Amino acid sequence: MNDELLKQLFADDKQYSLCLEEYKSLARMYAYNENAVAVLSDMKSNASSIYYGKVALKLGLGDAGTEEFIHSIWEDKILNRIHPDDLVEKQLQELSFFHFLKGIPLKNRGDYHIVNHIRMLDVDGVYRSVLHRMFYVAIFPNGSVWLALCLYNLSSDDSFGSSVVNTADGRSFELEKTTGKNLLPNREKEVLRLINSGIASKKIAQMLSISTNTVNRHRQNILEKLQVNNSIEACRIAKGLKIL
Repeated sequence: MNDELLKQLFADDKQYSLCLEEYKSLARMYAYNENAVAVLSDMKSNASSIYYGKVALKLGLGDAGTEEFIHSIWEDKILNRIHPDDLVEKQLQELSFFHFLKGIPLKNRGDYHIVNHIRMLDVDGVYRSVLHRMFYVAIFPNGSVWLALCLYNLSSDDSFGSSVVNTADGRSFELEKTTGKNLLPNREKEVLRLINSGIASKKIAQMLSISTNTVNRHRQNILEKLQVNNSIEACRIAKGLKIL
């Protein structure tokens, strides 16, 4: 999902390959047993494996039992079917969840996942209630988050909102939501607006009377806070969150 995640230190290649296959099997099993759409996002390689259960037919995403590999941790084919208001809310809540986990002891982080009730277009172009769950399924001892698993299922619950669930004790609670308004300070918003206009760092530095190193530091902060890999993705997410 993001620059902070993608530039972490990960396991060696042999261990990485073995564990990745195990988690792919887990995602495939969720898709089969729950008829879900399961997305396994790999922060190490900036890629995702998508597994389609029967719900994929209803949502117009693909045939049941099929799989897809994409070179991104953003499953745009799926995200584009989410109601725009719910997509913004989902992104805000996931940002909040990511920062919430930083305050949880490493050994307990895997106990938590986030649940979103969202609306998604079905094959007939009608919005349907969907339950979305996101788990960070692989976190290394140094704190690096490696794999995220997202599950999409049709739901009979037509309420909308988000909550965090602790599967170890059954508690659920709402997070204090990160908002686009307070996610970035004014200077970073200013830098991001100029980036969105296609202005290079050297020119931004001249316009704002700051050094190029300071501009680059702002760029890095923006990528980390928005959990993205590059400036193009930062601008896309910022527009969705109404920062731009």
